[in-house]
Amino acid sequence: MTLIGNDVIELVTAASLTDDLRQDVFRGLSMRPKTLSSKFFYDKWGSELFDRICELPEYYLTRTERSIMRTNIDAIAGALGPRCLIVEFGSGASTKTTFLLDHLVDPVGYVPIDIARHHLEQSAARLAKRYPDVDVMPICADFHQDLPIPEPRRLQESTVVFFPGSTIGNLQEQEARRFLDRIADTTGPRGGLLIGIDLKKPREIVVPAYDDAAGVTAEFNLNLLARINRDLGADFKLDQFRHEAVWNEGQSRMEMNLVSLYDQDVQIEDRTFRFREGERTRTEYSHKYTRGHFQRIASSYLTEAAWTDPREWFCVLLLRPRTQEASEA
Repeated sequence: MTLIGNDVIELVTAASLTDDLRQDVFRGLSMRPKTLSSKFFYDKWGSELFDRICELPEYYLTRTERSIMRTNIDAIAGALGPRCLIVEFGSGASTKTTFLLDHLVDPVGYVPIDIARHHLEQSAARLAKRYPDVDVMPICADFHQDLPIPEPRRLQESTVVFFPGSTIGNLQEQEARRFLDRIADTTGPRGGLLIGIDLKKPREIVVPAYDDAAGVTAEFNLNLLARINRDLGADFKLDQFRHEAVWNEGQSRMEMNLVSLYDQDVQIEDRTFRFREGERTRTEYSHKYTRGHFQRIASSYLTEAAWTDPREWFCVLLLRPRTQEASEA
């Protein structure tokens, strides 16, 4: 059944999301070093904080990607062609997609996929009203899983996955390869992947984007502990942890951590977790690429087009899945 407008295809319920959070937290806090998954940043307040981060002066990523798309939108829309079905993983507020849909020729459908139901409902309702001829079919789900993509009422010429914001950088290299391979299965040989990647640049530009002067990113990071308190009944004391953002030159990535300020025990349901003073809990990776490095990761694709900004801080790529013949050539 195809659901149109702001009806949500709910593949993640509140109960299943809490179960996933519980499993991830128990597993991650039992590891050395401790980890928590960045996908759980995006509860209602976390999503609102991230929207604020995207507008901060230090956070160049969103601003630069928007500029690239504005400058090159006619070429991008022309390359994607008419009657596309657009599928967006981690759609959030769908602001970049609005600009894309404004310029595409007769798009037939839009499938926003996001784990944050509140943001998803709001953006889907807005887009369904703005584009009455486009089937807006939102899916509340974890986009890292295999997902069935609903069919629009009108036949599409191609399926294009839109994955902006360099979200691919949150994945380690082998995870990114597997994820990109799965996207190729979603688009099929006639489809494509329109993806944004953050290019490698000096650390003095990158680090402030993850440790802003206003402290919004710190609040965003610490909100993960507040969510665990709320959803799992934990007793994290947020003022006993601090946000940390560090540049790892060897891995070409930013690493966000929560650092324990004291020796302390945290109770989560029937489990107790010990945190030592100065102990780091990893919450996010954000890899920065050279063009050549990313093309090696995306080896199951051919690059049809690439657009960047004058400083080459960011890049938007249109990738096409390799055919069997091209892969064997």
